[in-house]
Amino acid sequence: MIAGLFESGRAADLVLVVLVVEAVLVCVLGAASRVRRSGGLPVAGLLFNLAAGACLVLALRAVLTGADWRVAGAWLGAALAAHVGDVVQRLRAAPRD
Repeated sequence: MIAGLFESGRAADLVLVVLVVEAVLVCVLGAASRVRRSGGLPVAGLLFNLAAGACLVLALRAVLTGADWRVAGAWLGAALAAHVGDVVQRLRAAPRD
């Protein structure tokens, strides 16, 4: 049963569902925190981070399901782009001495 989850790529699908729920919660809590106080949660950074993770899971799913290597490579490239976006956003938000 568990082996079938991985062979079919369904294990990756379950992780993606959790990531989508997490992204929705981050957006909702971010909007609510902005209403209560100025600034709020760093939603953009969290979403970049979640996007990078989701792309890595999609690369894993591609490998598990036997997709062409270029599909996995494209997802890894997208994960890199999201990671770079996260790093740039964090550097811009960092306090300067």
